[in-house]
Amino acid sequence: MGIFEKLYTLIIFLAVMMGIGLGQIEWIRTNAELLIVPLLVAMLYITFLQIPFEEVKKAFKNVRFTYTSIIINFVWVPALAWLLAMVFLGDNPALYIGFIMLMVTPCTDWYLIFTGIAKGNVALSAAILPLNLFLQVLLLPVYLLVFGGTTGVIEPVYLIESILIVLLIPLVLALLTKKAIGNKEAGEKFLSKVSALPILFLSLAIVAMFASQGQLLLDNLELIWKITIPLLLFFVINFIVTQKAGQVMKFSLSERTSLSLTTLARNSPIALAIAMTAFPDKPLIAITLVIGPLLELPILAVISQVLLVFHKRTTA
Repeated sequence: MGIFEKLYTLIIFLAVMMGIGLGQIEWIRTNAELLIVPLLVAMLYITFLQIPFEEVKKAFKNVRFTYTSIIINFVWVPALAWLLAMVFLGDNPALYIGFIMLMVTPCTDWYLIFTGIAKGNVALSAAILPLNLFLQVLLLPVYLLVFGGTTGVIEPVYLIESILIVLLIPLVLALLTKKAIGNKEAGEKFLSKVSALPILFLSLAIVAMFASQGQLLLDNLELIWKITIPLLLFFVINFIVTQKAGQVMKFSLSERTSLSLTTLARNSPIALAIAMTAFPDKPLIAITLVIGPLLELPILAVISQVLLVFHKRTTA
């Protein structure tokens, strides 16, 4: 784990604080919004470059793990997210939508780090990664229309438009870049040089967002507490469900560890990119998606340590 990954939560927090500070300057507050989408597109382009699309065939070598993780990620998790959002955030449509967006997008990077820490099967987790990406891109608009269509916040045209601009363009560019590089060794050398850029671009996008909308967070600090309860419940419930599912499926300990982290970690950058373009007049949705990882990363760190204790007890 590199220094940027270790300090990810702190970097995001500092980006929020820096954005709020810069937002006190009127010229920056007025113009900062123009930088958000380009920075997020650049971040996703580099992120997609790092995804091993060629590994997708390997996912089907362990069919039981693949279909179990897909069912949990794309059937069980959306249902759980909707239930938690209805119970705890139903009176605030923006928080409701932001929470659902965060919960229905499985992680495509960080969970591999935590899987390694917890002695999970990293190769198996990496193999499922491209499927998680493709399925969330396809299904996110469906989830939003099904679960959030009655809130009056979602306009299908803008939603589809934002997905085309923010997700498909960097995805296609990443695939074309991979093809152009061709040589695997050259590709790995190139990626090693740009591996830290996604965090940099995301941090700058967060600075820009809070420079333009930071006052909104200061006026609504109770949002942090409202989001914390359903978020904690999501992780606790889902951790228990995935461990039980792994036992029922008779997965090995390393496979159960991979299953838990594959279905617990969330993809806030993708959800944030869509929120900023599909709901430009609802900044609370985007703010929810920034608060989420401030809480998520420490929780995942604790869960990975719990899983590591399970591993040590079993192998002792």
